[in-house]
Formats: sequence, C-alpha cells, structure tokens
Amino acid sequence: MFGGTFDPPHIGHMVTAVRAAEQLDLDVVLLVVAGVPWQKVRSRAISSERDRLDMVAASARGERLLEVCDLEIRRGGDSHTIETLESLRSMAPDDDLVLILGADAANGLDSWERAEDLRTACTVAVADRPGVSVAPPVGFLVERFEVPQLDISSTELRRMVARGRSVRFLVPDGAVAIIDERRLYRVDHDDDRQ
Repeated sequence: MFGGTFDPPHIGHMVTAVRAAEQLDLDVVLLVVAGVPWQKVRSRAISSERDRLDMVAASARGERLLEVCDLEIRRGGDSHTIETLESLRSMAPDDDLVLILGADAANGLDSWERAEDLRTACTVAVADRPGVSVAPPVGFLVERFEVPQLDISSTELRRMVARGRSVRFLVPDGAVAIIDERRLYRVDHDDDRQ
C-alpha cells in the first residue's frame, strides 16, 4: 500500500511504487488515494477526490505492478492509514501487508492515528528522500529500499502550474493531460491553490 494525497501525482511517486514492488518482491502496489487527508486538509485547498483519483489512474495506466485503490474515498471521512490497513486485512486475511513510505513520513509515524496498532498491522517499507534521515519510531518492522534521489514535491508542482510553467516530464503524461483539461492548480480555477 502506497497512500497519499497525490495532488498531483508525480514521477517520484511512480518510481517509488515500482521500485518498492521490484526490490521487495511485492505482487502489486495499491496506490491508495486519500479521501480526506486529515494532516493536510486544514492547511491548504485539496483538489477533488475525483480529480486526484483520475490523475493517479492515468499515471499508473499500463504498469502491471500498480493498482489504483479508491477505498479511502469510498469509506468517506478523514483518511487514516490504520483503518485502510484493517479493511485490506479483512478482504485478504492471508496477505502480507506492506506500507510504503518516504523517510519523512516514516519519521512521523508516532503522530499517526492509532500509531500503536500500526506497529503490528504491517511491515513499513521506507524509501529515502533527499536530505531526510530515516529514524522510524521504535517498534515498527522496517524494510528499506532504494530509489533514485528525485527531489520533486507536489507543492512545487502546483506552484509551477499556477505560474503557467510546464510540469511535463515531472508529472506522468496522463496526469498532465487532466491538469490541462480541467485547469487544475490555476489561480482562475475555484480558488488560489498556491
């Protein structure tokens, strides 16, 4: 499971998901699009669930190791990883669940909803991000995998689009087409999403 707001999804997300699948010998990586990302929703405008889900689906199209998952969107309310893992466990009780995180997210696991339950719900697979040292909290089963050091942020990509700059080659082509077609992240779109 690789969850996120994906606002927008970028090549760093896709590379991380595929590398995790290959290096950890995973059957599939579920790209779980957050319904209401509780850690972000109060600090900035979030694109609609439909737009984010469509961008992720367009980004993952054709990659056999990636599958788009709308479980958190269908469940509604704030998105909490532990609830998603419990849902996945109930659907496939014999599967080994792996939660894929960047180093920055892994460092903050103790602040997540029901962090104690997370410790036993899954293995945490940690990918390094540039300039972030990995020190996940004690008690988590952690595996590491290597990814190219791609310093790309969705925040900066939204700013680039708002300024009229191209995000081509930083965002998968399918997601770029949706951004352009729906005029996402532009100042004249709904609100100032900078």
